[in-house]
Amino acid sequence: MMKGLVLLCSVAALWLQAAVGLPLHTDSRWIVDEQGQRVKLRCVNWVSHLEAVVAEGLSKQPIDEITNRIGSLGFNCVRLTWPLFLATNESLSSLTVRQSFQRLGLREAIAGVQANNPFIIDLPLIKAFEAVVGWLGEAELMVVLDNHISKPGWCCSNFDGNGFFGDQYFNPEKWIEGLTRMATMFNGVAHVVGMSLRNELRGPKQNVNDWYRYMQRGAEAVHAANPDVLVILSGLSFDKDLSFLKNQPINLTFTAKLVYEVHWYAFSDGSSWQSGNPNQVCGRVVNNLMKMSGFLLEQGMPLFLTEFGVDQRGTNVNDNRYLSCFLSVAAEYDLDWAVWTLVGSYYLREGVVGLNEFYGLLDWNWCNPRNSSFLQRISALQTPFQGPGLAERRPYSVMFHPSTGLCVGRASLLDPLRLGPCADSDPWYYTPQKFLTLKGTYFCIQAQEMGKQPRLGIICTVSNAQWDMVSDSKMHLSSKLDNGSVVCLDVDPNTNEIVTNACKCLSRDSSCDPSSQWFKLVNSTRSFDTTRSMISMVGSSLSFNLVPKLFVE
Repeated sequence: MMKGLVLLCSVAALWLQAAVGLPLHTDSRWIVDEQGQRVKLRCVNWVSHLEAVVAEGLSKQPIDEITNRIGSLGFNCVRLTWPLFLATNESLSSLTVRQSFQRLGLREAIAGVQANNPFIIDLPLIKAFEAVVGWLGEAELMVVLDNHISKPGWCCSNFDGNGFFGDQYFNPEKWIEGLTRMATMFNGVAHVVGMSLRNELRGPKQNVNDWYRYMQRGAEAVHAANPDVLVILSGLSFDKDLSFLKNQPINLTFTAKLVYEVHWYAFSDGSSWQSGNPNQVCGRVVNNLMKMSGFLLEQGMPLFLTEFGVDQRGTNVNDNRYLSCFLSVAAEYDLDWAVWTLVGSYYLREGVVGLNEFYGLLDWNWCNPRNSSFLQRISALQTPFQGPGLAERRPYSVMFHPSTGLCVGRASLLDPLRLGPCADSDPWYYTPQKFLTLKGTYFCIQAQEMGKQPRLGIICTVSNAQWDMVSDSKMHLSSKLDNGSVVCLDVDPNTNEIVTNACKCLSRDSSCDPSSQWFKLVNSTRSFDTTRSMISMVGSSLSFNLVPKLFVE
């Protein structure tokens, strides 16, 4: 069985290598393939670092169903976590999956794995980990290996002994040994495209000098053992702080392989989203994010947002408000990302058997998505907006609505503006005069009346055709009507049509929700055939002699 599995996975890995153009490397701030084309990492985190040291969920579903489900949800990559002891402690790594569960008293998990994935139950833990990586390749998914922790268990706290070099379970020499072994193990496995050296450095011992000292050594060790993988470095303070790189870049012997990672959750800022005005909190948090890590994009370095996520039940106000702001930033900067987490439930987490993971994309049984609307909202981020290989020379904007994950467009010139899939959205230019003009035409968006739909018109020199970005979030698009009233673009919740209403939540009010009026103008260079699109939208509903002349670009 295992011989057939290895053959099957190697064939799939060869297919993925040819299809994507592996291995990957970096070009300025972008991750690209061998042909220099943008490859956007849109990943999901799959946990394999807890006490059992087995990828979660194998007791619930066959592994091929799990891996195929990942691809069907629009992901092209998995950030697979692993504990350092798996690579450095032979007495642990040589335990079979069955023995690992037995020592933890997890009899039900043994029965589940025996029923769903019998081939893995008597494999040593290190071989079981290899098998999971192999099946991900068979499902045509790329893999980023993430050294999440040293001693298997839940992560993270400042005092768990795993936080920084020199902590109880974090011996720097053992860490480099483990990275080297893992990089060597997957040398030549094409779909293993990156290695994240250490998750969420933290704790009282953290300091910049040791960060440079050991992260440089770790990066060089990984590159020496496996020169084909991206080397991914995390920052300090639970992977929120890379600000020290402004003054002192890391010094490495290799190039075009270095990526930095950052994490961003609602709880990263306590309960600010629930207790504060969402516009002000979004503006303040984003400014801080750019100061602490986002500046790397301006310096031409890739920034990989390897953890974000929310309570999938949709009842956490703090998470819900954060998510709209997060999605706007992820779209604006077209970040590579990895959502936390795939996991619907755990074998054992923090002493609880079968713990339900409410941040999990899958339900407790690993059968179905917990929240299909969340998956719709992130789907717009699964296709790159810009980067090497995308066709348009002059960037245009798509009007992204983070609250829904949709973008502004319309079926024809006579139809109202409405929200729809971003792949079918209209291309806009936001001019220096603050007009929103439709790419390739003379049309611009004009406000009409309070509560009514704006229209596309060709007189773009009047006040109701000018749109200011107001509020601290910079996501309200505001215009002035002929009667002097100020309105903002909004969404009719019943029809998804674009309307104009009084602007919401511009004051310090913390009880209101402005998300229906948040629109982010996202630069894009995706190919868009203006003339063909316009003709198809006009169709038979409008005589061609009534259509304003198209620009020739």
